[in-house]
Amino acid sequence: MATSSGYKILRVAALILGAALGGLALDGSAIAQNYPTKPIRIIALSSPGSGPDIIGRLISRRLTAAWGQQVLVDTRPGATGRIGAELGAKSPPDGYTLVIVTSQAVIVSVLYEKTLKYNLTRDFAPIGMVATTPFLLVVHPTLPARSIKEFVALAKAKPGQIYYGSGGTGSPPHLSAEIFRTMTGIDIFHVPYKGVTPAMMDTMSGEVQMVISVIPAVLPAVKSGRVRALGVTSTTRSPLVPDVPTIAETVPGYEFIGWYSLVARAGTPAPIIAKLNNELTQALKTQEFRSRLLALGAEPRSSTPDELDKWIRLQSDKMRKAIEASGTRPE
Repeated sequence: MATSSGYKILRVAALILGAALGGLALDGSAIAQNYPTKPIRIIALSSPGSGPDIIGRLISRRLTAAWGQQVLVDTRPGATGRIGAELGAKSPPDGYTLVIVTSQAVIVSVLYEKTLKYNLTRDFAPIGMVATTPFLLVVHPTLPARSIKEFVALAKAKPGQIYYGSGGTGSPPHLSAEIFRTMTGIDIFHVPYKGVTPAMMDTMSGEVQMVISVIPAVLPAVKSGRVRALGVTSTTRSPLVPDVPTIAETVPGYEFIGWYSLVARAGTPAPIIAKLNNELTQALKTQEFRSRLLALGAEPRSSTPDELDKWIRLQSDKMRKAIEASGTRPE
């Protein structure tokens, strides 16, 4: 049986522990209240002028104006974004180095997970979603298919005779088509290009019959009649092409979208993550911010940190299945 002195010792220890935990909570709140006290860097895992760079600059201007501290975008192209992601994963967990993560970053993390020096879900703390970018499935106008239903029927009637282009093995246009192929059970032949632009050019010329690309890149060709739009890859119709049905209307459950999100180094104090998420959410409510995203072909989309964490894990699982089904290997 414990003695009265033993109870006193335990009580004092509990009080000390409680005070320490309370101090930590207060410290966390104080850190968030004072944050930021120095410039913030946002790493974009691509070249200047790319989608991540432009979106990073939209965020940087908003945060600079809101907090009075300079927020700079640091573009780190090369090695399909691995250089910049590794830099972000090695940064201090203090909220002063942020990273724009995209759907391509998830594909890279799955393709190269055995050799990467970082882990996307382990080494980064989600802040919030910024925008999504649906893709558009288009075909050469001579192809006798005016809907997704007719395309699937045609592909089943002519297995291996319909060619589709992509921006390269493992690229979003490739994997989006592979998910479409496996979900419909059709047999279409993949022709990889060094970028989606030459794939689009060959679709317009009829060298290949199909390509899936971001809407802004193919919209001029759709409007001029050089290609025919059959379906949008998001689960809801896009305001950029409101008359084009979604692929999911014919193939239930199909979805493939590009997306942009903001993350910090894992271990960044939760109050700082919450402060960043709140400012990002407020920015996404403003007409100016939304209009600039829509001009890029990106649809504004906010989220909580937990929602983004679940989204990244879900997308990672989806990409892993698509990569395995396609037989894609790291290049």
